Amino acid sequence: MNQKIAVLDFGSQYTQVIARRIRECSVYSEIMPFDTSAKRLKEEGVCGIILSGGPASVLAKGSPRPDPKIFRLGIPVLGICYGLQVMGKMLGGKVVSSKHREYGLGELSFKNGGELLKGIGSPMRVWNSHGDKIESLPDGFRAVGTTENSAYALIEDQKRKFYGMQFHPEVAHTPKGMQIIKNFLYGICGCTGDWKMSDYVERAVEKIRQTVGDKKVILGLSGGVDSSVAAALIHRAIGDQLTCVFVDNGLLRKGEREGVENLFKKNFKMRMRTVRAEALFLGRLKGVKDPERKRKIIGKTFVEVFDKAVKSIGKVDFLAQGTLYPDVIESVPIGGNPASLIKSHHNVGGLPKRMKLKLLEPLRELFKDEVRALGAELGLSKEVLWRHPFPGPGLGVRVVGDITKKRLDILREADAVLMQEMRESGLYYNLWQAFAVFLPVKTVGVMGDERTYDNVIALRIVESQDAMTADWAHIPHDILAKISNRIINEVKGVNRVVLDISSKPPATIEWE
Repeated sequence: MNQKIAVLDFGSQYTQVIARRIRECSVYSEIMPFDTSAKRLKEEGVCGIILSGGPASVLAKGSPRPDPKIFRLGIPVLGICYGLQVMGKMLGGKVVSSKHREYGLGELSFKNGGELLKGIGSPMRVWNSHGDKIESLPDGFRAVGTTENSAYALIEDQKRKFYGMQFHPEVAHTPKGMQIIKNFLYGICGCTGDWKMSDYVERAVEKIRQTVGDKKVILGLSGGVDSSVAAALIHRAIGDQLTCVFVDNGLLRKGEREGVENLFKKNFKMRMRTVRAEALFLGRLKGVKDPERKRKIIGKTFVEVFDKAVKSIGKVDFLAQGTLYPDVIESVPIGGNPASLIKSHHNVGGLPKRMKLKLLEPLRELFKDEVRALGAELGLSKEVLWRHPFPGPGLGVRVVGDITKKRLDILREADAVLMQEMRESGLYYNLWQAFAVFLPVKTVGVMGDERTYDNVIALRIVESQDAMTADWAHIPHDILAKISNRIINEVKGVNRVVLDISSKPPATIEWE
């Protein structure tokens, strides 16, 4: 069995990023509930424990606490932000609410950097996100690094192998953060870094088998990377216990349904059913302009269609989805505040009780690049794995404003031109995502010496690593010119093409 690091989750939006960074160091990591028992951690043979950050205050009544026995296991423990504060308080230190909260970039200074800072020079840039701080240390600890606002920004107890930091080493804004994580994994926990994605496949397959047993699973197949990898993984685990259902909701790209049926029915020999529900979806979306209402209508209708499909198939116990971690964190209110919701995802958050299906989300802990690596291990082709992401609500969130069959058809044709040119130029596989957006405005143009008053198409072409952040791609002007000319000349109803040059953040990748 490979070495494993347990990441106890206190609710931080960065928790999965911690787990991801550990896997990038070729060490297996698993996210567990914050109150996971010390007994379980010992039984599973973890060689290190990380206490994540979280939105709560250690000073608040009822704030989450780990099992106090974890500090008696003899296993290295690293507390990050809230994790530092809760460890400090539970071991006898004092935590106070800071008069000057630290959010964003800061500077960590140190002289004798200790084990976590080996190979790193002072000062170093760090990313802070906290309101509380340690005022006095527990017995056995010493201060290693300080910031302007905290004398105990990084602390350690080398004898017991307890470490804590007020900042976040897992985020890109802490440039030397990966070195800190490596120091903890290799230097302190004794990890050898021999974990690989094939090990993840074995664990995931076994977990799916244990979860599902002899029950049946239904999966909503779109043909995109996420659902394709989920289908392949689940099919490897349980074979014909899986039935894939493809819903043609009328919000698909050109040739989508035919391509999906050919790939999975003919090539992978999976059990698959196609449900044609264009009229139902478009009928419910008629006149709806608000993006959140669109997503919720599409999500609700999607579940209803599935409910009907389940009944036609027979007894089914699980609904599988290709939910990824960026989907999860964008759908969780920051700090538990519903107003901070970024956007809802139709495949996140569970199912209505009447549907009586359990959720199976085998990709929930992964980012897109990890999903592609997983898919390669499962034998999926480059064409499938490097297909650009396509949102669950489909073109419903790429037609801004009212959704009509006419607008969808215009967008489909424009998007097909963009995709063809991206592939022929050789740029397609170098990009994270490229797609067209239908804008609900008309502009004056001149075509054949005649005045036109037609629609506008926006091009969204971005570069990214994991969809958490993205920047617009600097496509050569001659390629953009060709795309624009072709769309205007070949797609009836369009007389103007514009380019979106905003980054994420502050914008999201999708327009709605």
